[in-house]
Amino acid sequence: MRGDVIMNKITIELEQLYSDARRDPLLRERLLATRSADDPMDAFCKIACEVGHPITVGDLFAVGQEYSDNQCKSTNGGNPYPYDLFDDTYETFLASL
Repeated sequence: MRGDVIMNKITIELEQLYSDARRDPLLRERLLATRSADDPMDAFCKIACEVGHPITVGDLFAVGQEYSDNQCKSTNGGNPYPYDLFDDTYETFLASL
């Protein structure tokens, strides 16, 4: 499977999970509560999978990396200095809830 197809699939899963969490207060609270887990991203992914959205920790990192890479490519002439870190998909998702 091509990288862009995989990224689209992950993005769709995250969007669907977001929609589900907005409609289901219990799911929303469970996802927000992952912030206090020993391994927050793993706990988040386990809940996502449990409710039918197969998302892995690697997927969350990949989406953030892809977003950062695309920002660098979209800079006029290209960004010669890569970011020190990339967007934290997990935290951005929770902040949007």
